[in-house]
Amino acid sequence: MRAMYLIGDDGMKYIFDSGPLINLFRHYYPERFPSLWEKFYALVSDGKIISVKEVYNEIDSREDALANWAKDQKDKFFSPSTVEEFRFVTEIFKVRHFQAMIRNKERLQGKPVADPFVIARAKIFNCPVVTTEALKDNAAGIPNVCEHFSIPYIDLEGFMKQEGWTF
Repeated sequence: MRAMYLIGDDGMKYIFDSGPLINLFRHYYPERFPSLWEKFYALVSDGKIISVKEVYNEIDSREDALANWAKDQKDKFFSPSTVEEFRFVTEIFKVRHFQAMIRNKERLQGKPVADPFVIARAKIFNCPVVTTEALKDNAAGIPNVCEHFSIPYIDLEGFMKQEGWTF
């Protein structure tokens, strides 16, 4: 996994894809990991962990703690894409191979696809994407697109390591 960290004036920002959020809410129970959640919620409150509206749309149909939390965070954490981000999504799809990010299943069923919007926000904010996806040869996943455009990406453990979290 690529480890490239860029610290801005207000500290590190992270753009979360749906996978790490699902893993957090599925495996790190608040009753068992209260200090993790304190730290997570503090970064969310400070605007240092953010996502995009399309991630909200991906998790909105779930019936679990993540979906409930997402509904409460809808307007702050999951903000709509900007014109600049939409322009970068266009740049991503100019690479023909990356058009495969939107699979036929999602296209035919009208399902939300967040990946290009997550990547675009990371590009515009100059910060890493936090994803569960791994770099694969000739794939059109988040790590491949990030590598192509020199955008940093990390997994959930890399995020915790970057933040110095231990439990």
